[in-house]
Amino acid sequence: MEMLQVADAVAREKGIEKEFVLTTIEEAIQKAGRSKYGYDQDIRAHIDRKNGSIKLQRFREVVEEVEAENEAAQIDLKAAKALKDDAAIGDFIIDDLPPIDFGRIAAQTAKQVITQRVREAERERQYNEYKDRVGEIITGIVKRVEFGNATIDLGRGEAIMRRDESLPREALKTGDRVRAIIYDVRSEVRGPQIFLSRTRPDFMAALFMQEVPEIYDGLIEIRGVARDPGSRAKILVEGKDGSIDPVGACVGMRGSRVQAVVNELGGEKIDIIPWSDDLVSIVVNALQPAQVTKVVVDENDSRIDVVVSEEHLSLAIGRRGQNVRLASDLLGWKIDILTEEEESARRAEEFRVRSELFINALDVDEVIAQLLVAEGFSYIEDIAEIELDELVAIEGFDEDIAAELQMRAQNYLAAKREELEKRQKELGIQPDLLEVEGLSDDFVLKIAEAGVKTRDDLADLAGDELVEMLGEESSLSEAEANKIIMAARAHWFESENAAEESEAKDEQVA
Repeated sequence: MEMLQVADAVAREKGIEKEFVLTTIEEAIQKAGRSKYGYDQDIRAHIDRKNGSIKLQRFREVVEEVEAENEAAQIDLKAAKALKDDAAIGDFIIDDLPPIDFGRIAAQTAKQVITQRVREAERERQYNEYKDRVGEIITGIVKRVEFGNATIDLGRGEAIMRRDESLPREALKTGDRVRAIIYDVRSEVRGPQIFLSRTRPDFMAALFMQEVPEIYDGLIEIRGVARDPGSRAKILVEGKDGSIDPVGACVGMRGSRVQAVVNELGGEKIDIIPWSDDLVSIVVNALQPAQVTKVVVDENDSRIDVVVSEEHLSLAIGRRGQNVRLASDLLGWKIDILTEEEESARRAEEFRVRSELFINALDVDEVIAQLLVAEGFSYIEDIAEIELDELVAIEGFDEDIAAELQMRAQNYLAAKREELEKRQKELGIQPDLLEVEGLSDDFVLKIAEAGVKTRDDLADLAGDELVEMLGEESSLSEAEANKIIMAARAHWFESENAAEESEAKDEQVA
């Protein structure tokens, strides 16, 4: 009965099944038995689940002819029948062995086996318990702190909170109660590793879900969170029910709900921003308290230019760029803050560069060039490929002027192509480079001069490298450069997919 009591106590302490503990003890006794009677013997132990008595037995399998390497665990049919009349091939001859008198070595071996297996079971139980709880807030007690990294006692396990996952001005001490979010659970050799964080945006979102019932019930959705841990944060919320004010619900009566989150985060200031289908409205609200004069959205480059007055520039940028950085993180767009003077200068420079392009390429005067730019034309290709009626529709253009402009644009591009073909031979440009989508003839010549002469050469570049090769006058953004590079890499993925499909077919045939 003492054996059963020990097993029951271990199972309760470690949070594992009693049956597993008893099975582990049986394995330990078996190992000790084999060390006494021979490791080639088939020794098995059994603990009676009712009275705790231990039975140790040797098993020998009945075979036609004993194999030399298994003679200790086998017995031939003739010898077996001498011991048991009805013995048949495949049966086992079972011999009871006397209880083991555990010596110091045998006892130590048994203890190691039990300890190791129980520890493994405890680790597996802990991993299975926490692996599906990623994203959940949990409370624990700080067990120890080493070089800023805290070990947190969760009651049924331990977790780790690294120094960079705790708030900057937060000095945790042994015995402190702490709340954090589980952001990762890994099964490693030394046991399950549970990682906690108090700095991640998910932690703030989870705190709001706890404090605001409307978020928990799905009446309000958190569309984004951006944090500068311990200092400032922005949270974007959308109301799913028109009768509920999402910002007011998150703030709570006299600010009680948001204040509870602020207190948990060590005084972190939180801006609650209402969601809108209009991106410009979100930008304006996200940059408060600065007053925005103008917003220009560039969808191709995922960039937003925000124009503010000189006196609101510092407010829009924030201390050390904090305000605009958080707004950018919240929306996932690059936000540039400009004063009205800077924005005017930038637009004027872009207008000048495009006007000069048309003046030089189409041999037109400044007035016509500026008219084309004002109508939204950026490249010669735009004029060459557009419907003639759209050019005629420009104020001051008749059909003859429109046709002449289009012809000059087409002649310019034709001359460029001839130059490209000539330079292609001189520079050794491969045809596959010319087929890359988004790569103009001018771009091809520029990058070829820099040593990029094949599609694979282009595919090996990074976006910033391509932008640098083309120069500022190309006005190519890094996002557009990345798009061109991905187009150059497309054939890599096609080859990989074809190879995978071929392997799959071969496996099916096999």
